[in-house]
Amino acid sequence: MKHGKKYIDSAKLVDRTKQYEAAEALELCIKTAKAKFDETVEMHVRLGVDSRQADQQVRGAVVLPNGTGKHVRVAVFAKGDKADAATAAGAEIVGAEDLMERIQKEGFLDFDVVIATPDMMGIVGRLGKILGPRKLMPNPKAGTVTPDVAKAITEAKAGKIEYRLDKTNIVHCPIGKVSFGTEKLQENFDALMGALLKAKPAAAKGQYIKSCAVSPTMGPGIKINPAKFTV
Repeated sequence: MKHGKKYIDSAKLVDRTKQYEAAEALELCIKTAKAKFDETVEMHVRLGVDSRQADQQVRGAVVLPNGTGKHVRVAVFAKGDKADAATAAGAEIVGAEDLMERIQKEGFLDFDVVIATPDMMGIVGRLGKILGPRKLMPNPKAGTVTPDVAKAITEAKAGKIEYRLDKTNIVHCPIGKVSFGTEKLQENFDALMGALLKAKPAAAKGQYIKSCAVSPTMGPGIKINPAKFTV
């Protein structure tokens, strides 16, 4: 893959043979962000599990103490009092069958998080082929299927992120913006890493955190020493 001059200049700052401590890696991540916009800092963690096995799945959600730096647009499937509560809590879109039809027929997807009350999952389930591939499908493990929609909306807007394994046993998550600075990024990093460690499946054997890296949107990956992250 061919990279531009800014990426090449940034890559020169990173020792590819070294595994950095988290704080040092995050500080370097900020230095290597050369884009004109406020780049997102991504965290990539390879786990010692097999995502093909049902008893080795790693999935959940965590509220980052400093948020993600992104304005989160929330869509809620609810009726009656729950719909009123969702609107009062700041949800941008609230509906039921009408919202389902809007997504199905118009391709409406102007939202970042979908929350649903349990009684609405029969409706939401019909949208699985649309929401699933976009990682927008509500899930009880992520706290997005709940009768307490107000709490779920508040957490989503405060910086709650969902983590889950991809097919290569890696978790990819944003942990904030370059403008946050090292200290706030470190707090978010620690929150996500702590959640991943707590989510270790009982069936997982051997080294759990295989590798870890952070990177700005347009910059190089920076390896973090995984040795200290043990359970």
